[in-house]
Amino acid sequence: MAQVFLLSLTAALNPILVGASTVMLLLPNPPRLMLGYLLGALTTSITLGLVIIFALKGSSTVSTTQNTVSPAVDLALGAILLISAFVLASGRDKGIAERRQARKGPKQDKGPPRWQQALSKGSARTTFVVGAVLTLPGASYLAGLHHIEKQNLTTTATVLTVIGFNLIMLILLELPLLSYTIAPDWTPGAVERAKAWVARNGHQAAVIALSVIGSALIIKGIAGRVG
Repeated sequence: MAQVFLLSLTAALNPILVGASTVMLLLPNPPRLMLGYLLGALTTSITLGLVIIFALKGSSTVSTTQNTVSPAVDLALGAILLISAFVLASGRDKGIAERRQARKGPKQDKGPPRWQQALSKGSARTTFVVGAVLTLPGASYLAGLHHIEKQNLTTTATVLTVIGFNLIMLILLELPLLSYTIAPDWTPGAVERAKAWVARNGHQAAVIALSVIGSALIIKGIAGRVG
């Protein structure tokens, strides 16, 4: 079960989840947005997890998928993230943005992007749908299901283990929500300080984050290929 726990922590570093959590924290009313996303993500991931385990119990489908498809996905995504980090670090993204702006004429202040405006005005129902759609089984989740199935647990124990796996996997959403509940006065100030830090160091932080996550995915993909 220790390996299942470690895989749940690895699944929590899903780039989509990390990105969504970060964006929602920087928007107005993060608790509302994150709660909706969390409920949608739990609905999809727990349902799919239970279906996969009980429908494919005893088969090699889960492990085969993890050992063939996921390494290629990890390598491709890792390469994309490393290329993005290189472009940001070299400053070429600024040149592209400047050329686009030159073609469009004088810059006008249009406010935040449309997707950000829509998300910031969205309800928990909106983010529920987003969380449900974006939360699909990744490599670590499939591997975790494979190890859970190998434990030969009772039906009740299997269901509880899958639920526990998902709760750990979505900890990046749960911790901020818990903080808003326990320390409602301190948390908004901490989020505002985080926003200010991102404004000052966002470019450098993005390069480091993309490099680290991209390298980790490349190493994971190579290990999956070799293994």
